[in-house]
Amino acid sequence: MITITFPDGASRQYDAGITGAELAASISKSLAKKSVAMKVDGALSDLSDPLAADCALEIVTRDDAAALELIRHDAAHVMAEAVQSLFPGTQVTIGPVIENGFYYDFAREEPFTPEDLPNIEKKMREIIQRNSPFTKEIWSRDKAKQVFAVMGEDFKVELVDAIAEGEDLRVYAQGDWFDLCRGPHMPSTGKVGTAFKLLKLAGAYWRGDSNNPMLQRIYGTAWAGEGDLKAYLTQLEEAEKRDHRRLGREMNLFHFQEEAPGSVFWHPKGWTLFQTLISYMRRRQDDAGYREVNSPDMMDRSLWERSGHWEKFGENMFTSDTPDERTFALKPMNCPGHVQIFKHGLKSYRDLPVKYAEFGKVHRYEPSGALHGMLRVRSFTQDDAHIFCTTEQINEECVKVHELMMSIYSDFGFEDVIVKFADRPEIRVGADDVWDKAEAALQHAVESAGQDCVFNPGEGAFYGPKLEYTLRDAIGREWQCGTLQVDLNLPERLGAFYIAADGDKHVPVMLHRAMFGSLERFAGILVEHHAGHFPLWLAPLQIVVATIVSDADDYALEVMEACNAAGLRAEADLRNEKINYKVREHSLTKVPVILVAGKREVDERSVNVRRLGSKDQRSMSLDEAIASLVAEAVAPDAARAMGVDLQAAE
Repeated sequence: MITITFPDGASRQYDAGITGAELAASISKSLAKKSVAMKVDGALSDLSDPLAADCALEIVTRDDAAALELIRHDAAHVMAEAVQSLFPGTQVTIGPVIENGFYYDFAREEPFTPEDLPNIEKKMREIIQRNSPFTKEIWSRDKAKQVFAVMGEDFKVELVDAIAEGEDLRVYAQGDWFDLCRGPHMPSTGKVGTAFKLLKLAGAYWRGDSNNPMLQRIYGTAWAGEGDLKAYLTQLEEAEKRDHRRLGREMNLFHFQEEAPGSVFWHPKGWTLFQTLISYMRRRQDDAGYREVNSPDMMDRSLWERSGHWEKFGENMFTSDTPDERTFALKPMNCPGHVQIFKHGLKSYRDLPVKYAEFGKVHRYEPSGALHGMLRVRSFTQDDAHIFCTTEQINEECVKVHELMMSIYSDFGFEDVIVKFADRPEIRVGADDVWDKAEAALQHAVESAGQDCVFNPGEGAFYGPKLEYTLRDAIGREWQCGTLQVDLNLPERLGAFYIAADGDKHVPVMLHRAMFGSLERFAGILVEHHAGHFPLWLAPLQIVVATIVSDADDYALEVMEACNAAGLRAEADLRNEKINYKVREHSLTKVPVILVAGKREVDERSVNVRRLGSKDQRSMSLDEAIASLVAEAVAPDAARAMGVDLQAAE
């Protein structure tokens, strides 16, 4: 007999070898009907697996959150069968679950087309309707290689060789179709349901290596119910409208081109937005006691070796060998440079904390397939800062950083912020006792700030644990932006010290801190969050003065000059076009305010105020309009300093 402990703490005894399906049926017929898997000591398993020893067990039903991954996993297998049924000779490779869906990579000489996707979906529905049970067998290596070789599945033969010796080689079948898979699966294909959709096609190298064959990838999404699927597809449609790459073109902010992959070509309006972000952050950092510095873009390999970056991060660094036989690397991060600045001149404990900030351009090699507009680049600017402090100051400084970050995110319209605590990764530098201290210090600071945290095990930096700040945008997507890291390793590796009260040399604690993270990425997130409709203080071009008749040209230029003199960013549109055409065109480029000037406005020295996204118009005197817009265009931090109520100003 074995003892099974259930989630409510109750325990019951069963015969050894009972399966999850049999156990669920022994509890109730309804549970047996709804169950799709089980968790054995926290690990998902097939319901058909026998239970051989005492364990904690949870029956997973299709409505449980844990079942969503299984629905997507099974949908991937169903899609693979559908593809091979419709396109004989196609090889299947791998088909994992990913965030919000799944994909499968196929080897086929003729390319798939978007028109193929509805046919594949139709075949998938037939397979699901057939409701074939998933069955599992354990095969020997020789059998698996022989079977897949005969089938012409060369990639599967290679995958068999890649499985570690001693690991079970599992094959799952759904009717006559089968695939090599770790599992688990739900009881049958019918459990997948109909809430799925194939989304797009893409190319992908086998095992992500450009030296390997190019495969064809089909992406799909699957959900527990039709309502969830509809909500997700609606979100995708909204995300498409907000895509920063499209809006960047429409608003004339930036562009990308193949000669500089992963780098941004900023246009004047985009650069204005970028500099607005820097100016804002510079003010916030100055108020918080940071001193701005600048470190070299390229430094000798020896420094990166001492810091540990060469060993842990070297493959992502851009390097150059010079005629004098030295190797230099473009900096992937600013921290070693800041340590060198700290070391220049003797520091006392009375000087601490020392806070260095830099808008540093860094360079990291990202695979071509991973690049994604401004959200994943190779060259970007960090709003990076490092705080050198004593052990006793860690808690206070971490709390200050946390509060500053939350205030900054709120200023940009992000009120829903998720904080994740990431502890030591498998590959790291430093002794375990040092990591113990760093993790305890960061955890204590989080508790002191009263912040709830999500645990993110093993995802810390290689030199220290960190907090990750994830923002949820206007349509519910999550973006990881800021970080705060406690580092007791790097200062010691690079020889940093201060003179403590006891007169001895002590190694400072180094807090790594970035709030926007990458300014390029944050700008892209802002474009998508606001759908290009920026609040007035952020808008690169705040006002267009548009004329109705040419007789108003001189007055329109006067209005534009008055706006610019008041600190507003304004342009004039004097083209010989109808006013509705001008308004429509500038609305497409997301200009927040259009001041219309015609004959009456010239006579009255007034303007007709039109707002982006509103059909309402308001006539105001020129002085009144400028005063109102100036008050509205004040950045949130400056407004607080002046005691201005922004909502009242709007």
